Amino acid sequence: MAQNSQGIQTLLEAEKEASKIVAKSRQYRVQRLKDARLEASKEIEALKCQQSIQFQKFEQQFSGDSDDSVIKAQQQTEESLVEINAAVLKNKGAVIDKLLSTIVKCEPKIHVNARVGKA
Repeated sequence: MAQNSQGIQTLLEAEKEASKIVAKSRQYRVQRLKDARLEASKEIEALKCQQSIQFQKFEQQFSGDSDDSVIKAQQQTEESLVEINAAVLKNKGAVIDKLLSTIVKCEPKIHVNARVGKA
């Protein structure tokens, strides 16, 4: 019976050792998962930072172009207004004369389709 008890004791010790190994393995796996999550979050932050810098460069590059375009459009508008005002000042008298001569000069004519006489 002592031998049987000793065999049981050996089995219990082996089971304890196996449970320690399993616990260590679980702890190692949990630690590896934590490390992997931490590493992944670091990589994500680095990628976010890189993309943010790239976006800011892109935004500066093309927002400057839009500002230049707005300034250029305003300059063209001003030039067009100056040209139109110059044309108005140049042709103002001639237009007024033509309008007045057309309004004042009245030549009554019978319309081609008008019937003279019987209605």
